[in-house]
Amino acid sequence: MTLPEPRKIIHGDCDCFYAAVETRDDPGLAGRPLAVGGPPERRGVVATCNYEARAFGIRSAMSMAQALRRCPGLVVLPPDFTRYRQAAEQIRAIFLDYTPHVEPLSLDEAFLDVTGVSAGGGSAIRIAREIRARVRGEVRITVSAGVAPNKFLAKIASEWRKPDGLFVITPERVDAFVRALPVARLFGVGAATAKKLAGLGVETCDDLRGLSRPLLAEHFGALGQRLYELCRGIDERPVLADRRSKSLSVETTFAQDLPGLVACLDALAELHVELVRRLARLDTSYRIERHFLKLRFDDFTATTIERALPEGTALAGYRRLCEEGWTRRTRPVRLLGLGVRLGDSAGCEPEQRDLFAAVTEPSATNPGG
Repeated sequence: MTLPEPRKIIHGDCDCFYAAVETRDDPGLAGRPLAVGGPPERRGVVATCNYEARAFGIRSAMSMAQALRRCPGLVVLPPDFTRYRQAAEQIRAIFLDYTPHVEPLSLDEAFLDVTGVSAGGGSAIRIAREIRARVRGEVRITVSAGVAPNKFLAKIASEWRKPDGLFVITPERVDAFVRALPVARLFGVGAATAKKLAGLGVETCDDLRGLSRPLLAEHFGALGQRLYELCRGIDERPVLADRRSKSLSVETTFAQDLPGLVACLDALAELHVELVRRLARLDTSYRIERHFLKLRFDDFTATTIERALPEGTALAGYRRLCEEGWTRRTRPVRLLGLGVRLGDSAGCEPEQRDLFAAVTEPSATNPGG
């Protein structure tokens, strides 16, 4: 019996995309710390920054005021999504020259399934090299790429040698590579889940393989099933061309239940920063239609509050949703999530363009804001 050919998946991820386009169009910015985002006087946040800025500890979703305190010489530029979209369309056209199976994740990254493709002599590695060279030559920015038998590993591989790198995980290397992988690198494992796993003696995927499927389901619910597969390098998700997301959200299950509303509101700030970071990377063809917040209580009952908030994605609106949701049960909370419902922009100005002013300034009582 002939075994099916392993899939050949490429994940391409532009390096500091917004900042790279700005530097391409103004060579005088080369070598200078640069951040793209909202103005500090409007409580703007960093959408992206280059590696010179990262050397000062600046990162995406940080308040611009804090970024300027860390680097007074930081160049701050407002986002120009028209130019970013033009560059993204050029890059996608290059991807489509090699395969119709292209799944964009945002303006600056995508999965490609090149299984059975004749280009590059049928070699995914050669195709990835050609794509990187063409993006450098035609778009004049750099893209890092990962090549692997599935989407999960290809995405990890693209991060392995950033910036401007290529990393390959061949089928015969999957087991050894995944065994040594820290569980914190797995999709869905945030700080709270990593802490809970550490309490079970789990630091690496090899450790995680020692936990049974029922045990993982008991501790982590649906995520447990996913963890069982990922720690073995299993990911059967297909590359979906022209997939349109209906929503975008972030959530976390806490190692210890949040005892009351004050604790929920404190935890909300960090989640909100992550939501803003992800929204800033979203393709600008989307429009935010509604906002929602989800609470799961200690008795496993759950409630979701959803509506269009007049202040958009600002933290204050989500705090109101949290207050309303918590009063429905007034019990300790084990899971907290927030997000948005998405539609097509259809020529409308997406709310995303105002996101960089949506995160409040961190304070002594709210350092993660």
